[in-house]
Amino acid sequence: MSEVRELDDLLAELEANIGKLAEGTAPLDELVTTHQRAVRLLDEAKARLAQLKARTDETAKLLAQ
Repeated sequence: MSEVRELDDLLAELEANIGKLAEGTAPLDELVTTHQRAVRLLDEAKARLAQLKARTDETAKLLAQ
C-alpha cells in the first residue's frame, strides 16, 4: 500500500517543480522530466484534496445530526 502524503507536502513539491520550469534554464530533458513529475504531483494533490473534502463533508453531516 502506498503512503498517503500530506497535501502541504505535495503542494510544496509541486511549487518547487513549477519554479524550476518557470526558470527554464535546465536542459530540455530535465525540464520534460520535471513537467512530467509536476503533472503526477498535481494529480496526486487533486486526489488528496478530494479525500479531504469527503472527510470534511462526512464530518459536517455528523455535526448536523
